[in-house]
Amino acid sequence: MPSIQYAAVQQPVQSRFAECRQYNPTMFNIRPAAIMAVTHAAALTYCLAGCSVTSPVQPASSSKSAFDGAVFTGQTVTVSAGTPGSVAYRVFNQAGSGFVSIQSVRDDAEQRAKDFCDRKGKAFESLTETTAVPPYVLGNFPRVEIVFDCVEHPASFAPSSVDDPKYAKLVNLKKLLDSGVITQDEFNREKAKILNQP
Repeated sequence: MPSIQYAAVQQPVQSRFAECRQYNPTMFNIRPAAIMAVTHAAALTYCLAGCSVTSPVQPASSSKSAFDGAVFTGQTVTVSAGTPGSVAYRVFNQAGSGFVSIQSVRDDAEQRAKDFCDRKGKAFESLTETTAVPPYVLGNFPRVEIVFDCVEHPASFAPSSVDDPKYAKLVNLKKLLDSGVITQDEFNREKAKILNQP
């Protein structure tokens, strides 16, 4: 097989392809149009299958839920009634594939909400959470939308909600629901039990 000269590298791609095909016809028996078709198909697959979505934090009153009008609707759980006079905000996260856990998508959304409230010098308070329901297929990748408000930090002498055993139990219960370990009915029953405890 003759060596290819340096000047040949500067030739247009198609003539270079033809030159290589001349020396090894079986290896280069692919038409350039076929190569382009495969390249376009791969790019389309990547665009459809690898699109994670994160929306900016927006006021809930002037923004639309990402679940509104969706083919696959989510399941909404009310976490808190909110603080009177506080502005409610909305944050949305969607995984790039069906292989990402709903819990990691939820954790990312919650962290973005907490960071948003931290920048305002306030504390994060979750109001509602809407999550996608399995099966996680194309068009219904794991996604979470949290509506929250930013409230004043609790006074230093008052116990924080993180130290409150009811809050910790509710958070753990929500994680079990998100991971699919318990059903929505089981969640509601256990939530009522926890909230009715003294």
